[in-house]
Formats: sequence, C-alpha cells, structure tokens
Amino acid sequence: MKTVILAEKPSQAKAYAEAMQKSKKQDGYFEIQDPIFNGETMITWGFGHLVSPVSPEIYKDEWKAWCLGNLPMIPERFQYEVTADKKKQFNVVAKLLKSADQIVIGTDADREGENIARSIISHANAEEKTIKRLWINSLEVAEVRKGFENLRPGEDFYTSYLEAQTRQKSDWLVGMNISRLYTVLLQEKGLDGPFSVGRVQTPTLYMIYQRQQEIENFIPEPFYEVFADIQSKNGTFQGKYKERFSTKEELQALLQKKGIKQNQPGVIQTVETKEKKQAAPVLFSLSDLQSQVNKTYKASPAETLEAVQALYEAKILTYPRTDCHHITEGEFGYLANNLSSYEAHLGITIENPLLEPRKRFVDGKKVQEHYAIVPTKRVPTNDELAKLSPLQKNIYEMVLRRTVGMFAPDYIFDETTIVTDLNGLLFKTVGKVEKHNGWRCLLSNHDTKEDEETTLPIVTNGEAVTATIKPKTGETKPPAYFTEGTLITAMKNAGKSVESKEDKEILKETEGIGTEATRASILETLKAQSYMEVSKNKVVVTEKGKTLCLAIAKTQLSSPAFTAEWESYLKKIHDGSGTQEVFLRNMERFIRHLIDTARATIDSESIMQQVGKTVSANAVGQCPICGDVIRDLGKFYGCRGFKNGCKFSIPKKIAGKTLPKTAVQSLLSKKKTAKIKGFKKKDGKTFEAALMIDAENKVSFSFDKK
Repeated sequence: MKTVILAEKPSQAKAYAEAMQKSKKQDGYFEIQDPIFNGETMITWGFGHLVSPVSPEIYKDEWKAWCLGNLPMIPERFQYEVTADKKKQFNVVAKLLKSADQIVIGTDADREGENIARSIISHANAEEKTIKRLWINSLEVAEVRKGFENLRPGEDFYTSYLEAQTRQKSDWLVGMNISRLYTVLLQEKGLDGPFSVGRVQTPTLYMIYQRQQEIENFIPEPFYEVFADIQSKNGTFQGKYKERFSTKEELQALLQKKGIKQNQPGVIQTVETKEKKQAAPVLFSLSDLQSQVNKTYKASPAETLEAVQALYEAKILTYPRTDCHHITEGEFGYLANNLSSYEAHLGITIENPLLEPRKRFVDGKKVQEHYAIVPTKRVPTNDELAKLSPLQKNIYEMVLRRTVGMFAPDYIFDETTIVTDLNGLLFKTVGKVEKHNGWRCLLSNHDTKEDEETTLPIVTNGEAVTATIKPKTGETKPPAYFTEGTLITAMKNAGKSVESKEDKEILKETEGIGTEATRASILETLKAQSYMEVSKNKVVVTEKGKTLCLAIAKTQLSSPAFTAEWESYLKKIHDGSGTQEVFLRNMERFIRHLIDTARATIDSESIMQQVGKTVSANAVGQCPICGDVIRDLGKFYGCRGFKNGCKFSIPKKIAGKTLPKTAVQSLLSKKKTAKIKGFKKKDGKTFEAALMIDAENKVSFSFDKK
C-alpha cells in the first residue's frame, strides 16, 4: 500500500520526517521508512493555500471592469487555480496524491488546515482515495509518532472542510461584490479607491470607529468626592464616602446638614477582616496571549502569532491557534512530571506544589479541537534559547510562567474593611495584608496588576476617632483608545457591546467576531488598507477608514451581531445541522439588498464632508513628472494624473523597510531624503541609505556620504 502524507508547509513536513526511523529528501517530498506504515510512504507539502479561488474575470471577461452594472457577481460554480509560483510544487503533490492508495491529511489540525488539504486533493482529482486524518497538538517526536499510530477517519473532519470552504466562498462574494460597490460609489464622490470591504474586517473597523467617536465627542464633567483622614489611637488611615456629587455646592450642603466640621469626632462602626484566596490565572488561549504580549511588550497580534508559531515548530510550545483555556489530565500528567525541569529553567522553586488536577485548569469536557497553549515536555537548551528572537524568548517564558503557576498555591491575603461613622456619614476604608504570595511570585511582574499593600492600624468596634475632612475634585474621563491587544479581546467579547439579549447569546456562542486563527490577520488587513494606524500602541481610524465607516454605518456590515449570526450558521455546517447551499443563498440575498440600497445611504452631507478630509489626508506631495497630486493609495503612493498617462509612483516598502510618510514628503519636495535605517539586503543584513529621485524619475538608493 502506498501512503502519501500531505503537510501544510515544508517545516511541518520536515518535523514529520524527523520523527520517522528513516527519511530521504527528494524534490518536493520525503521518502519514509518506518514500521508505523506498511509499504511505500511519502511526505509532501503545500505552501499554505496551493489552491485559491480565481479572480472574477476568469468567470466572465466583463467582470474585470469595476462598474455597478456588473454587480452582483455570483459564480454558478466556484473555480480554483494554482498560481504560477506554486505550480511546480502542486504538480509534485498532485502526482503523488493520484498514485496513492491512502492519503493522510497532516495539515494544521484546524478547519482552515482541512480546507487547505481538501482543496489540494480536490484539484488533484484524488478525492476517491482513502483519506485519514493526523490530529496532534505538538510537533515533538513522541506526539507525532503517537498521532500517526492513531490516525482518525478522514470523514470525521469533512464538515470542518465544508465550514471553512463556505467561509472562504462567502468572503469571496462579500469581498469582490461589496468592495467594488463601495469603491465605485465613493469614486463618484471624488475619492480614489480601492475600498476593501470584508465580512469580519468591516464590523471590526466600525467598532474601532465607534470608540474613537466616543473619545472625540466626549465632554468631561467635574465631580466631587469627600475623603477623611482618620486619627485613631494606633495610627492614621483614610476613609472615603461612597457617593459622588456633581457640584461642589451639593457636597457642602450634605456636610452642613450633618454638621461635619474639621477635627470631626467619630466612631469606628465596624471592623471586619476576611481571609481571601485567588487562584492563578487560567492557561493561555491565543487571543489572551496576544493581548498580554501586546500589553507587556507592545508586539502586534500578528507578530505574536508568528513568534508562537515558530515556538510550536521548534517543538517547545503546543499548537497556537486555540481558543481553549483548559488541558486534559494527559497534559497535566506530563507537565507535573516535568515540573522540576520548568522550575530549573525559571530559576525558582515552588513550595508545596499542587500536583492534583483542578477544574480551573484541567477539564477534558472543555477541550474540543485543541487544548490551551502550554510548554511541551522539551525544555530548550541554552544554545536553543540563544537562537530565539527576543520576542520568542519572552513569549516562551510568559507561557511557561503561566503554566507553572497552575501548580503554585493560591495567593492568600487578609482584607480588612473599616467603616467609620462621622455624624451619620459612613466612610469606608479597605486594606490588604499579604499572607502567602503563592503564584504571584511567578507572575507579579509579568501578567498581573501590582496591588499596593495597604496596612491599616489596629482599631476596634466603638473606638472613638477624630477626622479631618478633605473634599476632592475629579473629572470624568473618556474611554481609552483601543490597543491591538485590547482590540483582539474586544473582538472576542464583542457581545458585551450589543443591546439585544439574542445577539448577546449568539456572540457568546460564537466567541465574538473572527476566530483565534484570523483575528490577527484581520487587523493586519485593516492596516494594509490604510483604514487604521497604530501609534504608540494606540489604534486610530484614518480619514479613509472614517469614510468607509460613514458609508456603511446604517447597514448590517457595521454590526458585530450580524457577523456573529453568520458565524453561528457556519458552526451549524460544522456540526451537520446546516448546509453550504442555504448559507450562500442567504449571502447572495444580502449582497443584492446592499447593492439596491447602498447609494441612498451614501448620498449624505456628512459623507461629502468626510470625502474632503480624506482627499486632503491622502495628498503627500506633488508629482515630479506632471505636477499633479501624489496620493496615498494603500500599498503605494501614486499620481492622480495616471488617467492621463503619468506612471510615477513610490512603493510604501523598499528593501523590507516601510517608508515613513515624512520621508516620502521629503523625497517629493527635495528629490532626496535624509539617511534611513533598516533596509535589508538579500542575506538579511541591514543597511542605511538615503533615497533619491534620479534623472529617469525613478526612486533609487543614494550612498553619498555628504
């Protein structure tokens, strides 16, 4: 029997080959010899999506033109293609698949991985073969071998493929039709395109826009509070009256009514001390890890995913694209057995570790496709650590500390609450005294808030005290701007922002908008489309982004709840209670409705005002060839005179370096920039150089030392 194993990418195939007794590298595949398999065995690979949906003009020549008359574009049957740069490897894969008796899908163990593999198999006309599924959470040799020894039936995962393929088709329909719709309508208003619209990216953008509007329209209001410095026989402490006042006069009126004066006598009404315990934080899902890394190290969610993927491929962390906070008893067992190695790596020792599984962390019923992100059995050596990037090292340690915290005792402290009566006004004081640091010795400097310990003097019920009254003025504050980390969390918890109980339930069921695997790429898309920018870790919507938000404000594209309804039905396809045909019919109806109604919503004064702001914001300088305006066109800066034949443009990225807007402005006004650092050679080494517009009106490097 001939077995062909299909991996998602070369590094994954290499990890599988290294787990076998013998392997020999060939052009595009490995030959394998191992008693796990009977007969001839090969491992081959894709480059992610070897097979992709075709562009509109492949269906019909007229669909190449961006005009309203071509909408909607609804293919009778979706077609797929292999791009030219991937054809060589696809031909290798297809030949192997067609010659196989058994195909083992070894792509990433998630829905997208299933879609990647099945699309390749379908395009290779190998669907009639016997199909098995490899399902593992780690690339360690023992786990890989265990997975191959216990392959699952391929049909068990077919609905995962249908779900992912339906998502892919619906995203094509929305992206191709609605992007063209709004691009054409906004071009009629005087804007250059394109305007990319997506099933998930657009409601995410609108969520950022709404927050920004709240901040920009926020009017601070003063408020007044009253505190008291309370002198007891054993020391001084501060109390606070529970209510706030909107005016200073209201506060003063209450103090006068109660006869409160400076050096006010009072009495301790109650003193209550309770011992409190806090368990360690739950284990990391991908979203939580992305949020924490962004908060601590200011890395973007995409950078975090790339780093944690590398740690997975290095076999020291488990599968990254998980939404789960739990592990099973199997993982707990190996983590407990390996605890001393983890402690040695961190340079700590946990006193009296908790070696029995607790449901907060260990619950097999809550582990579905993948468990939480935890370390593997394999602790990296110093040499291996030295090869990791700084971000990879930080993430590995963050995950390791969070996981080891599961074994540490609870954080225990005494919380004392004192209520002081000053002529009938009750002032509350809360203090905390730590008794056992527990897991905080691992995490206090990493992913917990440092609480200031407030030690209070010893007081007794009925004790007489004297208080000095201290009114204080404050001011209400707007909500905080999103960071990329808090935005990932907001996408996951989008249900908290909607009012409908039914919508809340849908968003809770679907875990918000987007998936663990896609949220980072959605934010990268919004940045690439120049809809949002990140400055000092603060996410802001650009003028172009605001224009799109105003255009879709009254449509369902602005609603996280509507997006979640789509996700909810996609899950029904996965569990077999829904069909791709029904979903795509509903998507088609939605697209037709939007095409019929979009013009009416876009014809408004507010849109025209915003268009003017966007045009101004996009202008970066004057074209050195024709003198027209150079504008920001997303992936490059281009001349508005292109319609008249001017082809001058400046790429946004040169030699791996994204150009600052100020450098582009300098290049256009002075035909030369100052030296710019961070350009990359082909060997990966960096260099610095100025840019100049040469005699042929091309952008080139200048290494002039002057």
